[in-house]
Amino acid sequence: MRIGELSRRTGVHERLLRYYEEQYLLHPARRPSGYREYEEADVAVVRRIRALLAAGLNTATIATILPCLREDGERLVPTCSDLLGDLLAERARITQAITDLQSSRGALDAVIAAAPAEVAARAARAHAEIG
Repeated sequence: MRIGELSRRTGVHERLLRYYEEQYLLHPARRPSGYREYEEADVAVVRRIRALLAAGLNTATIATILPCLREDGERLVPTCSDLLGDLLAERARITQAITDLQSSRGALDAVIAAAPAEVAARAARAHAEIG
């Protein structure tokens, strides 16, 4: 199938599909005319890519683990023994990022809470006008 059909079937813009190819996530054949030719299996590959991106993984990581995953209904199932270690490391990275963001939010909350009442009131009015 051509890129337009893959885009329609996956809901992923053609430009993003080309980006996935640049990142070595998709490997379409090329017709003599230069057009990309995708396989039926690429529909499932794009679904896996989208699920892994939604899980917070970057495309470089996805490129390394994608060959070791299969779909089981709505779930992705690891098929390589060393993949779980990589996934646990990514989970730890994401957990640390969440902790760091919560700490940053706490620091901002402290600064916001320290604002004098008249400054807070002006800010609240300005925020209400914007939103």
